[in-house]
Amino acid sequence: MKIVLAIGNPEEKYARTRHNIGWKVADALAAEMGARFRKDGFEFWSAKGRLGRPEVLAVKTWTYVNQTGRVVPELRARGAEFGPDEFIVVCDDIALPPGAIRIRKKGSSGGHNGLKSVEAALGATDYARMRLGVGGPGAAADPDYVLGRVGADEMKVMDKTVKEAVEALKCWAADGVEKAMTRFNRVDPREE
Repeated sequence: MKIVLAIGNPEEKYARTRHNIGWKVADALAAEMGARFRKDGFEFWSAKGRLGRPEVLAVKTWTYVNQTGRVVPELRARGAEFGPDEFIVVCDDIALPPGAIRIRKKGSSGGHNGLKSVEAALGATDYARMRLGVGGPGAAADPDYVLGRVGADEMKVMDKTVKEAVEALKCWAADGVEKAMTRFNRVDPREE
């Protein structure tokens, strides 16, 4: 089974923030699979379905971004595999411009606290991650930028990115991380 772990914050006040783009992808992925999120285990909600042949479990944690890794022990107990073709984390990235998608099969957290938490729980950095651009002028200098509410114009870009991210996850699930990287990595959204 393929696992898509989406990073975000659980309260309604965070729903339209940049930090929750991962959750928007998870919701769109569940809709694509015809699945609904349900309470699952102690740490997360999940939606299970198929993307073509592959069976996929989309996961949103009950914890906040900084504690995302708390879900890892529960997934391990269920026999989850964490290689880059079985497990991928979807998160925001302020270093990338809005609309950018960057998929990697391993790497560092890049300062993202959710990824730091996952890495600490796994004890490794060789898992796939999909970073979605939410950066903007002054983003790195403002610690509250990722928690800021998204305006209408930015939301249009975010919605388009979410749709492309779902297509990238379908490719990842069917053909692996290398293929998804080749087809969907786009650091400059004007590269379309």
